[in-house]
Amino acid sequence: MEPVKIGILGVGAISGIYLQNLTHLFREVEVLGVYDLFREKCEKAQAEYHFPKIYDSQEALLQDPEVQIVLNLTRPFEHYETTKAALLAGKHVYSEKPLAATYEQGKELVALAREKGLMLGGAPDTFLGSGIQTCRKLIDDGYIGTPVGAAAFMICRGHESWHPSPEFYYQFGGGPMMDMGPYYLTALVNLLGGVSSLTGVTKASFAQRTITSEPKKGQVIQVEVPTHVTGIMNFENGAVGTILTTFDVHYDTQARLEIYGSEGTLSVPDPNGFGGPVKLLRPEDGSWKEIPLLFDYQENSRGLGLADMAKALQTGRPFRADCEQTLHVLEIMTGFEKSSREGRLLQLESRYTRKAPMHRGPVQGILD
Repeated sequence: MEPVKIGILGVGAISGIYLQNLTHLFREVEVLGVYDLFREKCEKAQAEYHFPKIYDSQEALLQDPEVQIVLNLTRPFEHYETTKAALLAGKHVYSEKPLAATYEQGKELVALAREKGLMLGGAPDTFLGSGIQTCRKLIDDGYIGTPVGAAAFMICRGHESWHPSPEFYYQFGGGPMMDMGPYYLTALVNLLGGVSSLTGVTKASFAQRTITSEPKKGQVIQVEVPTHVTGIMNFENGAVGTILTTFDVHYDTQARLEIYGSEGTLSVPDPNGFGGPVKLLRPEDGSWKEIPLLFDYQENSRGLGLADMAKALQTGRPFRADCEQTLHVLEIMTGFEKSSREGRLLQLESRYTRKAPMHRGPVQGILD
């Protein structure tokens, strides 16, 4: 089959690993060209990754008849407008997380994609990696018995001490839940299934943040979003989950993500990565046992979800990181703040069905 041609909007920090993998690892896609407001970024990327086109505008990329899928790597608060423009131009879209800044925007995008018969999906795709896929197999094969609960924690003091332009983390579309929540919640729904209801408590602990990283050291950021978010989720399978994401706390290690079952406990690896370690605790063992990883893609394989979408476009099969998933995760994330604001248990509108697990292929970079 001919490779699926990709046009990329945005050549920021995350674009490097996408370009590396889309040009060197995944064999059924081809990067056709890129557009960014800063042309020098495009030229630097082209010199390193050797794709044929640099577009002079977003419109030029969207009107190129050769582009089949638009990879949206713009800033989070821009995802809605850029994804909508791409869908209106008749392009399939794979977007970085989150799908949009509000659930209402996300619903609009999903409705538009379905109306036009276009594929819409997006990050994170770390759940397709070896670590979380191994965990899914252990759960599905009964190694922890019946799932009864889960706990997920993302704890840090924010990004203003290291990121060169951290303002957007504290503006509309930002915050720890919208930034890092997609990794944890996407992992949880892939391991346990959809969420039926939730409750949340959110706050902004500090009204201002001072940048201590270069080149904006000393600049003060006005905080517009919750920076400490605690949520409780009722999963449709009966399990109860807890999640905490915060930019307000000093912490020196990676916090945990665990799944609790009637016959054991599973320690899930960092959902911001593709690999392990995976650890299983069963009563007959009395201590944690590390489990070998059972699937491909242990290293940073960003673009795996896009490659899976491209394969689905070629073959007509469903793809795994689709908009049913990204919309459900978006409703959960925004639901915590809504629940906190309204002081009530929130019944979710969206529904989610787990997609097929990954299969170990004979050639890495070519999907099932």
